Amino acid sequence: MIVLTAVTAAPLDVAAHLDAVSHPEVGATAAFIGTVRDNDPEATGTVVRLDYSAHPEAERLLGEIAARCDSEDVRIAVSHRTGSLEVGGVAIVAAVSSVHRTDAFDVAREVVERVKAELPVWKRQVEADGTAEWVGLGSLAETGLSA
Repeated sequence: MIVLTAVTAAPLDVAAHLDAVSHPEVGATAAFIGTVRDNDPEATGTVVRLDYSAHPEAERLLGEIAARCDSEDVRIAVSHRTGSLEVGGVAIVAAVSSVHRTDAFDVAREVVERVKAELPVWKRQVEADGTAEWVGLGSLAETGLSA
């Protein structure tokens, strides 16, 4: 069951995601919290900020990604931030609960991997010296969307 999906400029609330997947029938919850780090293999200096942009259809597509990961006896909550995030800022939260831990872990990983590969959200990486570069910028054509 998909209980929460969002692409938003508002700060992500980890506890709200955990609460959303909580249910008396579940015995395991797995969560992934992706935060902005101060380094990147492609960066020549210290990363100080990521600026996230999203296609207007990103939230709908996030729902579709979650639906493809959905299975019986799991509850899924996943959100991705847009806007400027400083180091330590929460960029993505995925929480999955299930009767058994294996399903919770497996589905949580699948959700995160699909979001990273398929969601039309792009990031501009800003370094301490002011240098900025778009990172992981896939082709819009790969998403099947238009500008």
